[in-house]
Amino acid sequence: MSNNFVLLEKQPNGVAHLIINRPEVHNAFDDDVIEQLINQLEAVNEDRDVRVLVLRSNGKNFSAGADLAWMKRMAQNSYQENLDDAGRLAKLMEVLNNLSKPTIGLVQGAAYGGAVGLAACCDIVIAAESSQFCLSEVKIGLIPAVISPYVVRAIGERQSRRYFVTAEVFTARQAQAYGLVHEVVADVEMMDDACNRFVEQLRRNSPQGMHAAKDLIFAVSGKDIDQAVINDTACRIAEIRVSAEGQEGLGSFLQKRKPNWIQE
Repeated sequence: MSNNFVLLEKQPNGVAHLIINRPEVHNAFDDDVIEQLINQLEAVNEDRDVRVLVLRSNGKNFSAGADLAWMKRMAQNSYQENLDDAGRLAKLMEVLNNLSKPTIGLVQGAAYGGAVGLAACCDIVIAAESSQFCLSEVKIGLIPAVISPYVVRAIGERQSRRYFVTAEVFTARQAQAYGLVHEVVADVEMMDDACNRFVEQLRRNSPQGMHAAKDLIFAVSGKDIDQAVINDTACRIAEIRVSAEGQEGLGSFLQKRKPNWIQE
């Protein structure tokens, strides 16, 4: 890509920061930004040195959502071109949501439209008190289509029925109450402190265990607790107990030592 709208900064402690870098347009994203995000996320997913991913942006706002010039261009395109284009945004949400590493989203300022979807796809979201959220699509005759599975899962059907149709702005505290945000801090400067606290907690956990825990949530969420689910969960714990990391974790606990994935 010729434009560095997305930056990836890897730290020695196994933490990668994926940064949307278009502050001059409030970090709005277009097809170029989407492709860069997908490519970087897929690379991080395969990088064994990365233990935790932090998604953030430069500037005053997390993201204003879709870029206006991009939307104008897509409005002139055919149905098939729009379908293909929407498929790439859907791919971005899927890759972020299913990333094998724990993900932390840092939200400052405005998080509008598709940016709410990005937050919903992160495992942990930290927001500044002053940040604002809005599912604004209906204001311009559109719908929050490809982000909807993740947003509805995050805030529930009841709140989605309100905010999908009203396009109201809601606060960080409301987002926390609805389940979209996990922690609200007083100002932007405090987000890094909160992020570092989560990072240190995550770095002490088994990488394989965290990946398997995320898969477990997806496997049981919304399912009836029937025999198939019960059998699946039994298989999952049996498999991880006999795995190399499972054996190391159990052994270190019984021997009262640190497991080998903790690197001080």
